Amino acid sequence: MKHTRFTAATLVAVVFGGAALVAADVRERYMQWEVHDTKRPLPPVVDPGYAGTQEKTGKAPSDAIVLFDGSNTDALHKGNGEAVEWRITDDGALATVRGKGGAQSKQSFGDMQLHVEWRTPASQSEGKGQGRGNSGIFLMGKYEVQVLDNKGNDTYADGMAGSIYGQCPPLVNAGRGIDQWQSYDIIWRAPKFAADGKLVKPAYVTVLHNGVLVQDHQEVLGPTMHKQRTDYSAHADKLPIVFQNHGEEAHYRNIWVRELAPQED
Repeated sequence: MKHTRFTAATLVAVVFGGAALVAADVRERYMQWEVHDTKRPLPPVVDPGYAGTQEKTGKAPSDAIVLFDGSNTDALHKGNGEAVEWRITDDGALATVRGKGGAQSKQSFGDMQLHVEWRTPASQSEGKGQGRGNSGIFLMGKYEVQVLDNKGNDTYADGMAGSIYGQCPPLVNAGRGIDQWQSYDIIWRAPKFAADGKLVKPAYVTVLHNGVLVQDHQEVLGPTMHKQRTDYSAHADKLPIVFQNHGEEAHYRNIWVRELAPQED
C-alpha cells in the first residue's frame, strides 16, 4: 500500500478547502429557492414541550444586561433618541402600538446571547399568513429573526417564526399558538470585516424557539430584506438590537443580553 505524506501546509489546505466547499454547499442549498418562495417546503411541526413559559420567569442571569423587565423602557428608545411609545400591559408586557415606531436598545451589541419572550395576543387571532402578530428582532439592526404566530397558520417558509427572514426557514415549527407566551434564546456571532471593508467572516446564529433548536449555527447570508437578497457591507462591531413595529400587535417581556467574547478564528 502506498502511503501519502501530508505536510502541515497540505493539511491546512485540505481543511480550509473543505470548509469553503461546505460554505458553498450551504449557500447553493438556500439559493435554489426564490425569496419567500411559496413552493419551498415547510418545516415539520413539533410540540415544544417546554414548561414554564406561561408564568413570569425569574431574574435574568447575574451577568446579563436587562433591556426590559416589565417595569419601564429606560434601556430602549425609538431610534432617534426619543422615548419608546409602546404601552406596558397590565401583566407587564411591552406591546407594539400602530403608528408609534419601533423600539431599539440604547446600548449596542456584537457577539451575544439574547433572551426574548414574546406573545401574539388574542386580538390577532383572525390574521392570516404574515398578518398574525407580525414583528421581528433585528440583531445589530440588520439581521432579522422573525416573530409571528405560525401555529396552524402557514406562510412562506423563510418568513415564519424562528426563520432568518428571507433566507433560512427554521428546522421545525415549534410555535405555541395564539395568546401563548413563547421564548427565543439566540446565540449571535457578528460578522467580521477587514480594515478595507471586505467581509472576513459572515455572521452565524443559533436560535432555540421554546427550548427547541430551530437554527443551528446557521450562516447568515447578509442583511435581511423583504423579497430581496443583499450582500454584506462593512459596519460597526457593535450595533443596537431593534424590535420591529410592523403595525400589528405583538407583546414582549423578559428581554436580556449577555455579551460574549469573540470566538478565536
